[in-house]
Amino acid sequence: MVNIALMYAFPGAETIPFHLVWIGLSLIYGFTVWRPYAMVLALVAVATSTGYVLAHHAELGEIGWEETTEVPLMSAIFGVMAWHVHRRQRALAQVARMAEAEQRRAERQQLFVRLASHELRTPITIARGYAELALKAADDGEDLAIVIEELDKMARISQRLVTLMQVDAAYELEVRDVDAQLVRIVRRWEPAAPREWAVRSTIGSMPVNPERLETALDCLLENAVKFTSPGDRIAVTGYLSGDAWVIEVADTGVGMTGEQARALTKAKEPFPHRTATGSGLGLAIARAVIETWGGTLRVSGSPGLGTTVTLSIPVTVDKIHIRKDDNQMTATS
Repeated sequence: MVNIALMYAFPGAETIPFHLVWIGLSLIYGFTVWRPYAMVLALVAVATSTGYVLAHHAELGEIGWEETTEVPLMSAIFGVMAWHVHRRQRALAQVARMAEAEQRRAERQQLFVRLASHELRTPITIARGYAELALKAADDGEDLAIVIEELDKMARISQRLVTLMQVDAAYELEVRDVDAQLVRIVRRWEPAAPREWAVRSTIGSMPVNPERLETALDCLLENAVKFTSPGDRIAVTGYLSGDAWVIEVADTGVGMTGEQARALTKAKEPFPHRTATGSGLGLAIARAVIETWGGTLRVSGSPGLGTTVTLSIPVTVDKIHIRKDDNQMTATS
């Protein structure tokens, strides 16, 4: 209204306020969602008011009549812009509906995995108990031992599925002695597998989540046990390297080719990279845990010489805020 008044008050100098009127209309339209009749009504009102001023000045001889063609031209430009804005709003609404549907699908998938894992746990436990009783009473329990081993494998897979689904959930990081954590984790494995175990670390204290660090290393150590034999060496080494702290899990087992190692290192699928010898859940979980800390996972090895998995985590992890609380440092991710 101010610009229209300026147009009327200054015949022959109405170019700037005229265009400011249309710029203002375009700005207001871009900030809100207008119904079609409201947009048409506003367009007619602006075109009529500015057109009247220009026609009045043309009658007075202050401007030429050709200047009045600005009104239909600006109306056409505004109409094209409104059409594109409307198309964009419809596209954004469609994207929002698709995102909501995808979120519901992901939530249903996670719920299904949790429920399935929970429901499987009870029959697996019962079946394992009966298999152990039969194993004690059998003269030759080789077949039953295989049954128990497979049941244990099913239990681990179901638990890993739940862990993989929950890896992006919020959790707290605590500044802990990583060296002590590595020693504790490896000692848990020593009675379970007759291997030559070794652990050496000089990392010191870092912000970690002990439970998730344990989960990631357990997955890698289980893989190392799987591909080694009694008497083979499994070593866990921790050290600082530049602006990162590194954990290496190395074994002297069957190893792998360079092509296989590169495929596992470069695997970026959101779901496990299945291998010829397993589901790949363990490596996927370890990778997911480390990547939430801004780190990377690398696999290397040689056939017959063993495999090394390297976890590298930045000392300053993105999206982690360290704070002091009751003289104890914690970090929130």
